[in-house]
Amino acid sequence: MFTVRSMFTSVYFYLILALVAGAMMPTQAAINNKLAGYVASPISAAFISFIVGTVGLLVYVLATGTPLSNLLNIKDAPPIAWIGGLLGAFFVTCTVILAPRIGVAMTFSLIVAGQMLITLVLDHFGFLGLPVKEISLARIGGILLITAGVVIIRRF
Repeated sequence: MFTVRSMFTSVYFYLILALVAGAMMPTQAAINNKLAGYVASPISAAFISFIVGTVGLLVYVLATGTPLSNLLNIKDAPPIAWIGGLLGAFFVTCTVILAPRIGVAMTFSLIVAGQMLITLVLDHFGFLGLPVKEISLARIGGILLITAGVVIIRRF
């Protein structure tokens, strides 16, 4: 029997959610690029994007009743836990700078290739508390296929 609750526990929901989230990344880059044209700066556009995102998250937190008291636990977090926002800011700023110069397809092809390379390292060594998943020939083959895709996109 299908229920709303069962939808949110279905693996298919999460697979679709991942695809939609992936589609939002290049869309966000294109939108932020448009914004950069109005504010004459990719850095300003990225800054505005983060302000709007922060407001959106605040509305979500308030609407869902997510307890804010847990935020006090940040004092116990290791220093590495604080840089996630910086990495996000770097990513968004880079996409605003790169998309108009090398194209959205090339930008995100290289981003995906970079993601795949770092996932091999993170998984192989179990960095940041991740479970260890050793590098294999199949995983290396996947990276080579992604690299081939980048070359094809760049060439054509």
